[in-house]
Amino acid sequence: MAIKYETARYSGAYGTVEQLPDPTTPEVSFVGRSNVGKSSLLNKLLGRKSLARVSSQPGKTANINFFDVDGIMFVDLPGYGFARVSRSEKQRWADLIGGYFQQERSFNLVVALVDIRHDVQRSDRETLAFLQENGFPFVVALTKADKVSRSKQESQASALAKQFGISRSQMVVTSSEAGTGIQELRRRIEESCL
Repeated sequence: MAIKYETARYSGAYGTVEQLPDPTTPEVSFVGRSNVGKSSLLNKLLGRKSLARVSSQPGKTANINFFDVDGIMFVDLPGYGFARVSRSEKQRWADLIGGYFQQERSFNLVVALVDIRHDVQRSDRETLAFLQENGFPFVVALTKADKVSRSKQESQASALAKQFGISRSQMVVTSSEAGTGIQELRRRIEESCL
């Protein structure tokens, strides 16, 4: 059985933990740095041009956005790290993300996005450590693979797996430009939800 991605529709945005809707379906959460290409990857996964808002300015996702995809909730969390916003706004995002993960929800899969072009950033390491320590099922989507050569993709993926202390099989090399890894990511999502 496959998920009908083309049925995806925006379900709502929430700025505080108290506003989050009760979980009634499987959930796939997307987490990553502000400029990692989260909205672009979501749109590619869903086969839509602009369901998730893409911005040239990192940090535009300031709330938790929910998308109903064939009865499965895709949850787009605010990016962390790079965005040029006030300290209080960054704190609100941190509280929002932390509060989401502390709730009793159906965490079927967390897709942690990491830019393949860079060595592991501290914030990425902390995020993965948090997911591992709390037993969340996750896959690392290495984004922007179209920006590096094929041979570099593989060597960089292996290097990042080593830096994170995870198995290479827990990673999918992706590109929302070229469509690389999208089918594989969909397969992982379906395995965790269906």
